[in-house]
Amino acid sequence: MSEKPWDGRFAEKTDRIVESFTSSVAFDRRLYLYDIQGSIAHCRMLAKQSIITEEDASQIVEGLGKIARDIERGNFELDEALEDIHMNIEARLTAEVGKVAQKLHTARSRNDQVVLDVRMYLRDEVANILTRLTGLRQVLVDLAKRYINVIMPGYTHLQPAQAVLFSHHLMAYYEMFKRDAARFREALKRINVMPLGSAALAGTTYPIDVEYTAKLLEFPEFSANSLDAVSSRDFIVEFLAAASICMVHMSRLSEELVLWSSAEFGFLEIPDAFATGSSIMPQKKNPDVPELVRGKAGRVFGSLMAMLTMMKGLPLSYNRDMQEDKEPLFDTVDTLKRCLGVYEKLLPGLKVNRKAMKKAASRGFLNATDMADYLVTKGMGFRDAHHCVGEVVRYAMDRNKELQELSLRDLKNFSQAFEEDIFEILTLQQMVSRRVSAGGTAKENVVKAINEAHEALKLEVVESESRKRKKKAPR
Repeated sequence: MSEKPWDGRFAEKTDRIVESFTSSVAFDRRLYLYDIQGSIAHCRMLAKQSIITEEDASQIVEGLGKIARDIERGNFELDEALEDIHMNIEARLTAEVGKVAQKLHTARSRNDQVVLDVRMYLRDEVANILTRLTGLRQVLVDLAKRYINVIMPGYTHLQPAQAVLFSHHLMAYYEMFKRDAARFREALKRINVMPLGSAALAGTTYPIDVEYTAKLLEFPEFSANSLDAVSSRDFIVEFLAAASICMVHMSRLSEELVLWSSAEFGFLEIPDAFATGSSIMPQKKNPDVPELVRGKAGRVFGSLMAMLTMMKGLPLSYNRDMQEDKEPLFDTVDTLKRCLGVYEKLLPGLKVNRKAMKKAASRGFLNATDMADYLVTKGMGFRDAHHCVGEVVRYAMDRNKELQELSLRDLKNFSQAFEEDIFEILTLQQMVSRRVSAGGTAKENVVKAINEAHEALKLEVVESESRKRKKKAPR
């Protein structure tokens, strides 16, 4: 059993089952680079403030750099008895540079050290997720531009309602993912707060310079309250909430891909490279990717519920329960990134069945509202027009006809307001093109939305590349 940093207080060695039970190194190992970067910045601050000597700081920084390289090369054996990646690195540092390594933890606790690492990790991952959301939205915009003239049924209650452009439907998801990106950017503001310097819970007696450390680690601000800094995980909860909402949108899109690729709809076909077959039925082509994305939404929701449940009863400040924050966080980051990534590759390969969409939009009385609106322009009140067209619909259904297939004589039996020009109103093109209200499905609206989205995404890409160029490790 390895020596513990608190051995002086205890008369007995930690039981092996406790070492295994309390260890988090199996999953928090991914934080190693952030732990080393944070330690380097902390060490340089200690030297700047003459809390340790420049010579000691140089040895520590050199040792940490070697450890980072060893981990990258796979030359680092983790010890479960040391609990976490932080203690493993500290132990290795002691082996590399000797007792001077013990000075690194001056004015610092694992409490503020751990939450620093998680914040640094999460801000990088949010940046990655934002990049993937930009890519996914670009795919949607490209599809919308490609299929700008395709008309499909729009649905309410999963019943055919009114005709819309397929591009308009795609741009609805663009708007959802645009809001998701905004939520992640907002969450990033609260993630990007440096807690280092809060120590265990009450701050430290050493003359530290948190502004200097924050600058080295590229944090725009630092914690205002040491108790809050080490005991709050709402930045994780907020991220998980944003991820959950994003997965709602991913799941809804998945549901439509599953429905639309079915034989009953036949609106589109998923690329063979993103589908699977059956072990027993040779004819099957299963939409497994959308189904898995739909299923993984529940996994992300579970992570959010786990975090909320864990935090809701904890008194200030730090409690070991908080070690349970990492597995749901890491799993959600991995899950969301994979779902976004697979859809960015899948969607461009969709084969859209224009004829099937048009046929579906041409039946089911999707132009009934247009007929009612027509009667309103002739002076009839909308409620009366609604009732009148309802009777026309029933009449057409009894004769197995669509509204546009009725004669003018048929229509005049219900209202003398009907004239020959009613049949122009009932066409698919007119149903779409006349809906020019803001956000409506008229082609001019959708084209404008596509163009504006394209310009906005170009700007996002430029800003993302600029952030990447500016990002650098602590000096």
